[in-house]
Amino acid sequence: MLSFRTYIGPEIAQVVEPFARLRIAVFRDWPYLYDGDLDYERRYLADYARGDTILVAAYHGDRMVGASTGMPLSDHADDFADALQTFTQDINTVFYGAESVLLSEFRGQGTYRRFFTKREAHARARNFTYSTFCGVRRPDDHPLRPKGHQPLDPVWRHFGYTPVPGAIAQFNWRDIGEAEETPKPLQFWIKPL
Repeated sequence: MLSFRTYIGPEIAQVVEPFARLRIAVFRDWPYLYDGDLDYERRYLADYARGDTILVAAYHGDRMVGASTGMPLSDHADDFADALQTFTQDINTVFYGAESVLLSEFRGQGTYRRFFTKREAHARARNFTYSTFCGVRRPDDHPLRPKGHQPLDPVWRHFGYTPVPGAIAQFNWRDIGEAEETPKPLQFWIKPL
């Protein structure tokens, strides 16, 4: 049984450490293959404690086992906002779901639905017109692709999101086993609120 807590803006500072560790653990798996660095994560997530960011955390006892964040797209990386210019010229109408991460042993309990619902309610309460997020695109023949892997596209469609044609952002990180960061394509998905 999981419990949920919501943190807004400056409240996020109190959970940066467990959230950073969770991101590193979950994003190490397919399809992100992120070779995370705790110092980088702390610096990156410090920005979440500013502005109107929401973090919905799932706990098993006192342990954070999942989290989902969202913020105005205008508060996030310029590369992300630029990629969505093909969809809208006014990024101030778009709320960005930065990530939803959940340890694998806690999946299948409706947690992602709860994450998306709370994030979207936060966006609606602030008069955003759209909710968006993006997911990494990896080639089908990638050597680390797990056998029988099923993409999450049907789940995201079930939640009401559709891919935005041509809206591909680039974000750099170091893959497991690699020496340098390389750019990764991230496909935007969007939903009217």
